[in-house]
Amino acid sequence: MKKLEFPNDFLNKVICGDAIEVMKQIPDKSIDLVITSPPYNLKNSTGNGMKDGRGGKWAGAALMNGYHLHDDCMPHKDYVKWQRDCLTEMMRVLKDNGAIFYNHKWRVQGGLLQDRQDIVQGFPVRQIIIWRRKGGFNFNAGYFLPTYEVIYLIAKPKFKLKKGANSHGDVWEFMQENNNPHPAPFPVALIERIISSTNAKVVLDPFMGSGTTAVACINLKRDYIGSELSHIYCELANKRIEEAKKVGRWV
Repeated sequence: MKKLEFPNDFLNKVICGDAIEVMKQIPDKSIDLVITSPPYNLKNSTGNGMKDGRGGKWAGAALMNGYHLHDDCMPHKDYVKWQRDCLTEMMRVLKDNGAIFYNHKWRVQGGLLQDRQDIVQGFPVRQIIIWRRKGGFNFNAGYFLPTYEVIYLIAKPKFKLKKGANSHGDVWEFMQENNNPHPAPFPVALIERIISSTNAKVVLDPFMGSGTTAVACINLKRDYIGSELSHIYCELANKRIEEAKKVGRWV
């Protein structure tokens, strides 16, 4: 990708490119807050359907074909290394009073809980927030229907919440966003909860997807930086951003 200059080529833009390559062009300690939800590698699954694409329990599911330009089916060790490399870059660009809100999903693999410790181990995880959402279907009789995802609060030493924000509990209930063509969209209200709980001025989302983090930043009058591999999702994000600006909450 072409060389970018910070901050002019970054602030309030969705950069179409690889997350790590984009972050490598951001200077050290220049970001206040990172909020992101990476691909979950769901197609590399022991489940009966998502992995081989024949349908089964995931027939008709938006993620059955993976993401545009990312099939979501990496060997697990490669996936873990990729995500740890991403987190390393996020930590580098984060200010000493910044934090990462890293959303991921626990799942059962080979009959055992895969809790993502192999990804976050060694990073300064300060808290786990439970995002309780509407459950889907569970065709496995070996465990109960999963109804939550996990948000890891990975904090630099001087990170503090905005005054009064610590009154929120650590279990948050937000419905998924249904009217969105992206296969795995964040709810805007969830991102607004995170941003409004901090004094962050510049928010980075390395996996911007359909632009939800940018929309939340616009609504709360914060600056955003996003990267997204798929040009289709970049176009979708920019369309949503323009619509959010028209509402009149952007200054």
